[in-house]
Amino acid sequence: MAIAVTACLHLRGLGSRPQLLLDRGLGAAGVTLGTGAPKGVLRLPLSTLRAAWPALRNPANLKKETPLTPKQFHWCFTNALSREESDAVYQRYYIPGSARPFFQAGFANFNPKAATKVDYRNPSRPPLLLATGTEDRICPPSVNKANFKKQRQAPTATEHKEYSGRCHFPGQDGWEEVADFVLSWATEHSPRRDG
Repeated sequence: MAIAVTACLHLRGLGSRPQLLLDRGLGAAGVTLGTGAPKGVLRLPLSTLRAAWPALRNPANLKKETPLTPKQFHWCFTNALSREESDAVYQRYYIPGSARPFFQAGFANFNPKAATKVDYRNPSRPPLLLATGTEDRICPPSVNKANFKKQRQAPTATEHKEYSGRCHFPGQDGWEEVADFVLSWATEHSPRRDG
């Protein structure tokens, strides 16, 4: 017996992509960690706006990279780590990201053909788990809950989970607990196929 599981990781600004893929029927189950909110999720805390501001502050950034300083990176992604730990993560892993996803998400609710549009009542959407950390400034729990309220309109399994003390950076100490849970969840909620 084989189990089909689609795993999606996201890079800066791409957190809504697993939801978009599932809405299009691509995947057996989906898990988002600190997800971006698709069109229709209206919750926009100041922390989320501040995290997106380096990209959104200049409309000319639409087709450009928008690098973060180590200080901005710490505030946005690794705020639950010490500044020293954050700087080490920045030096090892940080790659500047495109501003386009921020513009797509930021203006989605004003665009009838938004790239982040999903059918929240899609009867064939695979199961979806929305997870976030209580210290996540990009996707704080309030955004995750607002997204969950929309996504649970689909008849398939939809759940949300919060991890105490976790920020947006998935590699924070204790990541194994998160990984074990989401893998177990995705496996449990994926259709089993013989083969």
